[in-house]
Amino acid sequence: MPEARTPADIEADIIRRRQELAVALDEIAVRVHPKTIVGDAKARAAAAVDRTAGRAYVVANRAVSDVRAQFVSEDGAPRLERVVPAAVLTAVLVGGVLTLSSRRRPGGRRARRARK
Repeated sequence: MPEARTPADIEADIIRRRQELAVALDEIAVRVHPKTIVGDAKARAAAAVDRTAGRAYVVANRAVSDVRAQFVSEDGAPRLERVVPAAVLTAVLVGGVLTLSSRRRPGGRRARRARK
């Protein structure tokens, strides 16, 4: 048979439970406060941006490392058999773009210089 509780025990239990409920209600009030909700949303958004930026950095770094490995040997020396053809191709492409862009404009570069 359970021990009989005195009115003082019951009153102390009620006071303790009221205090526990007050603490719980205060915590709930803080959680549902608009400033808290906005702050949490900002923190989640910032964390998502950080994750995305971190992933993008890793992908870009890996791509740069892969390309670098194609043109530089493990000891750091340039791989001329790959660098020279890439440089020639780049020069040809840039020359072609410049030639095409000057042909599109009436008179080309000389005509523009003469107009100025």
